Amino acid sequence: MVSGTALVYDDEMTSHKLLWEDPICAIEIPERLSSCFNNLQRYSLVERCLAVPVREGTEDEITLVHSLNYLEVVKNTQNMDEEELHKVSTNYDAVFFHPTTYHCAKLAVGATLQLVDAVMSGTTCNGMALVRPPGHHSQKNAANGFCVFNNVAIAAKYAQRKYGVQRVLIVDWDVHHGQGIQYIFEEDPSVLYFSWHRFEHQRYWPSLRESNYDAVGRGKGMGFNINVPWNKIGMKNSDYLAVFLHVLLPVAFEFDPELVLVSAGYDSGIGDPEGQMSATPECFAHLTHFLMHLAKGKLCVVLEGGYHLRSLSESVCMTIKTLLGDPLPPLSGEMKPCFSAIESMHNVRAAHQSYWKCLSYEDLTPLKNLSTKLCQLEQVQTGVPLVDPQEAGKANNDEATKTDTFLELHMKDILSLEPPARTSVAVAESNVDLDNGDIDELNAIVREFAGGFVKEEKDLNALRNMLAILEKIVKKKVTSGLVVSRETSVSSALALKYCHNQRLQKVLCIFIGEMDMNIDLDDGKVLLINICGKQSEQANTKYNISLNWKEDAEGNTFSSVLFGFILPVVYSYQPDLMVLVVGSNQTFGTNGILLLISLLHGLAQSRIFALIQDTEVQLLEDISKLLMGDISPCFGTYTPASQEKIQMIKKLREQLQQEWEMLQCSVKVPVTEK
Repeated sequence: MVSGTALVYDDEMTSHKLLWEDPICAIEIPERLSSCFNNLQRYSLVERCLAVPVREGTEDEITLVHSLNYLEVVKNTQNMDEEELHKVSTNYDAVFFHPTTYHCAKLAVGATLQLVDAVMSGTTCNGMALVRPPGHHSQKNAANGFCVFNNVAIAAKYAQRKYGVQRVLIVDWDVHHGQGIQYIFEEDPSVLYFSWHRFEHQRYWPSLRESNYDAVGRGKGMGFNINVPWNKIGMKNSDYLAVFLHVLLPVAFEFDPELVLVSAGYDSGIGDPEGQMSATPECFAHLTHFLMHLAKGKLCVVLEGGYHLRSLSESVCMTIKTLLGDPLPPLSGEMKPCFSAIESMHNVRAAHQSYWKCLSYEDLTPLKNLSTKLCQLEQVQTGVPLVDPQEAGKANNDEATKTDTFLELHMKDILSLEPPARTSVAVAESNVDLDNGDIDELNAIVREFAGGFVKEEKDLNALRNMLAILEKIVKKKVTSGLVVSRETSVSSALALKYCHNQRLQKVLCIFIGEMDMNIDLDDGKVLLINICGKQSEQANTKYNISLNWKEDAEGNTFSSVLFGFILPVVYSYQPDLMVLVVGSNQTFGTNGILLLISLLHGLAQSRIFALIQDTEVQLLEDISKLLMGDISPCFGTYTPASQEKIQMIKKLREQLQQEWEMLQCSVKVPVTEK
């Protein structure tokens, strides 16, 4: 298995700087880069990564995307004085040149390609390139929006040419639309480009009609360009998460990329003066975690924007920690997407339903009268400006100070949550080392809650050993544990009782297979999801959900219910610990079970207690390796779920979306709009 995380950085790229007064470009400062690296050093993350040396990108590599004429324009800036540099800069939108810009821009390209080489050659599994100047706005013949050469677009072309990669996914989570990447690949079905960005009905820079949800690509590239327009500021963790679950991930799994590139702009994070959004640093950890499940883990993250230094550098650190495999902190904030985000998801899904099988069942009509559009019309009609220019500067300074104070406390809380060990424990019927006092205490618990099952001494020993492993997880001595059980229904019921005794507030139990246990689910301390081949006779409730699901012999249909239902529900719940049970007569494929466990690693700081029926021991090795982080599993080829399964998912969403609001991804369209 390929492992390790590459870090590509060179402080030479900080020499690119603004030489004259320009209020627009003034925020793109060298400290953006140095603050990220310094924070990585502060958290002792640099030494955990493989340092990859930086080189200059060659002219041949740059012209994979850019014209020779434009390359010569940039090349000539290295010999210009300040007046000439200023004159050339005015030919472009929001761009500045410095005598070192050409060198730095070539280093940014070369650093990105060095990262691609490290990942594609198998030297590392993933990595991040900290680069300046950024790239996603630059176009074939033009610099744009602080961007000189389009680093990520060049990387995609480079990977295709050098490594024969046929499908590249580019995820652009910068708060600005990367129109440069869109223009380069809008007719190319080999590159799937996803971008969310401030749009505000074309009132926010770059103010392009083609940044809207219905710009889906051209010609053969129709459907391979996904734009999610944000029509209001203040988007939170739950909004970003909802778009990943309901839009990007279903399409990405169907696309099945061989390489994932991230245009990682952290101006979509809290406190940024450009974005004015509210996503906290750990949000980017969860987004990264999801993307690590694509392309067999081949993931290259490349820095783009980010203009609040503390927010930027903390978010970069959370991204690197995730790439390294550290447990993820829980997402802060209410798990409820705002109505404007739901409207945007609705329109994107409607625009793409004819291009992707995972969306083809949707019966969606694009929304015309968006809630945010009505508000903006009112502001225009009353003459009230959307932003008061005189107050903008003061507000930005005040907001920056508030964000610094918030992040100081927030990051202390996050980092203090890290468990002390990442060891996974596996046990069958062998004894676990225990003191006599512990043995007596655990025996008493077993007899109290499962006395009827204890017929022989070996039954008592097996259940006691199970509780001993669970205790190690609850007390954070280990992260995860694995137990083989002769009777998973009894074992899981006992495990949940033990968690209740330990005063755990929220335990997620996912039971795969036929289940026979009764537990109290009314107080919300346990969320039970039973995935079984038989239709349940009981009605679904908020905390007791039954999924009638049989996995196909070939392919992976499970991603449909995973992204469309299970993950939105469990992320809404935010458990403290997860109990995963693989019981008897389960109708699930190995790929589906491994995908489920792997994605659940993003919750509860990866605290997973797995119970495996002794008849399912063929799963034992794969699950054990997965919990240990020793394998990067192949989850199978995407296969569209049957119409019957899709209707079941839609029915469940409709039934429970008021209870679990992360399930909301569409809006009922008034008859007058159809």
